[in-house]
Amino acid sequence: MGTWDIGPFDNDTAADFSYRVDEAPAEKKAEVLRGAFREVNDTGGEYLDADLAVEAIASAALLAAQCPGGEPVTTSYAPKEPLPVLPAGLRPEAVAALDRVLTEPSELLELWEESDGEEWKAGVRGLRTVLAGAS
Repeated sequence: MGTWDIGPFDNDTAADFSYRVDEAPAEKKAEVLRGAFREVNDTGGEYLDADLAVEAIASAALLAAQCPGGEPVTTSYAPKEPLPVLPAGLRPEAVAALDRVLTEPSELLELWEESDGEEWKAGVRGLRTVLAGAS
């Protein structure tokens, strides 16, 4: 995984995911995000692959951008096409997915902890706070 910074779209996997979001018809974009959350949530206590975690974090950032207190996603690696208004029902799924990403066994968590990932974890927790507050 090529990672160049701590943001939700600062890695190759999230950039590729953005393309998948852009390619989906407007009425299916929410389902692409929901799919990312479900893949993470469906792991239960099993080992969580980093790529799945990255896609869930990117999805959460897109959803949080539409919530009060959320920050707009402005990086050039994010989807190019604007997203329609996303259903509020996605927020609890996103919160659960972010909680799962930050719970072992999680490959992405392990990778960030190897390089003192406190700032990365704070960013993920910030997304969670926005999404939980908007629920």
